[in-house]
Amino acid sequence: MRKLVVGTFLSLDGVMQAPGGPDEDTEGGFTHGGWTVPLFDEQLGEIMGELVARAGGLVLGRKTYEGFAASWPLLGDEDPIAAVLNRIPKYVASRTLTALEWQNSTLLTGDVAEAVGKLKQEPGGELQVSGSGELIQTLLKHDLVDGFTLIVFPVLVGPGKRMFADGTIPAELRLVDSTTTATGVVVSRYERVGELRHGAVGPEYEGPE
Repeated sequence: MRKLVVGTFLSLDGVMQAPGGPDEDTEGGFTHGGWTVPLFDEQLGEIMGELVARAGGLVLGRKTYEGFAASWPLLGDEDPIAAVLNRIPKYVASRTLTALEWQNSTLLTGDVAEAVGKLKQEPGGELQVSGSGELIQTLLKHDLVDGFTLIVFPVLVGPGKRMFADGTIPAELRLVDSTTTATGVVVSRYERVGELRHGAVGPEYEGPE
């Protein structure tokens, strides 16, 4: 079975909205778009290239797809990330799009969770989800996510869309690896290992000596 991995830029307080530019997503009156840019250095660019190279396909929501389709094809194969993203299959969840112009793109029809579940059963490399905040909530709610790549920036953004919202199913994760860049960005990969466990700590829970 193919693994589905969610990769997201996050602020330290958990915001994922509009990391790349002021006009990327202003929904809800969001005014802090582009909060990753001052801390995005060459080292992080190399790490992102290594992460993207692992992808066998992308699963995207409409907004992220439209943003990607308007930019990555312009860079061409001279850019290593663009070369991968332009080549691999893209699977797009949308209720409004009827045609997809970016090469190797396929529209997911019907129930999105069911469609992604079927994709995971097909042969191929890792399925990666980038951006796509609303789609992530659906995938989390239906327990379809096998791992996370969290790129956490040392900034506090305040109000904004969160990655882990009300639909998140409790689970235990294992840290696969973690790297910190010179600007303090922490890139950590986690994989799902099972259900959330519980315990108790404190002297009130200790038995008699």
